[in-house]
Amino acid sequence: MAYRTILVDCDASRAGPHRLGVATELARRFSAHLAGVHVRARFEAPMFTDAGLAMDALYRAYEKDVRESEATAQVRYTQAVAGKGLSSEWRVADGPADEALAVQTRYADLVVLGQSDPDDVYALPDLPDTVALATGRPVLVVPHIGAARPPGSKVLLAWNASRESARAATDALPFLVKAGRVDVLVIDPVESEGGHGPEPGADAATWLARHGVKVTVHRDTAADSDVGATILSRAADLDSDLIVMGVYGHSRLREMVLGGASRTLLQSMTVPVLMSH
Repeated sequence: MAYRTILVDCDASRAGPHRLGVATELARRFSAHLAGVHVRARFEAPMFTDAGLAMDALYRAYEKDVRESEATAQVRYTQAVAGKGLSSEWRVADGPADEALAVQTRYADLVVLGQSDPDDVYALPDLPDTVALATGRPVLVVPHIGAARPPGSKVLLAWNASRESARAATDALPFLVKAGRVDVLVIDPVESEGGHGPEPGADAATWLARHGVKVTVHRDTAADSDVGATILSRAADLDSDLIVMGVYGHSRLREMVLGGASRTLLQSMTVPVLMSH
């Protein structure tokens, strides 16, 4: 498996340049084609407004904001790829961002999104989790404060022997085989024939080792803490620059329900997180 096409969400948020920096570095590292996608929001008329001139003024303001946002995003993308010798393209889509990006991502190997920032009007809430649950592709989420260094040299794989964690580990193999160190973290493991064996994490480590991955297994307990908080704590202890995990939940009629660990990481992440569902 290889990442041959990487898609990056290009909006006008202040965290956009952080995301572009990570995406262009990954495209160079994996010799991948980079696609920058900007989604133009649809006009949504307020439920109660005066007809005529008031509606016309609202629509003109909407058009102005859409044009300025697209121009800002395109300039940033052009500057980010300039002089890097990357195979790249610029795309524009219309509609709700989660739906438009989910469609675009089906034709890519990896999508790079930004962590939701409640203080930024251009950052859409719940976008990473919505896209992760709606598409069959891995989603790399970049913290809105940026990444201290390129992700992937020290990787923390959160493993609980579930379908989702197996999917995430497989989707992350291009990172894992290139990493200098991979720490497999097993939290509160329970031995079972259908999941963890007699040595939790050992089977995952053996499988990864056959791919040439350098693996160390860590077993931990969450005690009274949230599992997500434990993962973040161990990532800090191990100086990890990328967390890989399965995302749990479901998306139905634009309602989002996530597992506790997934929600904690998406809200409090300090390093990029690669998620798969």
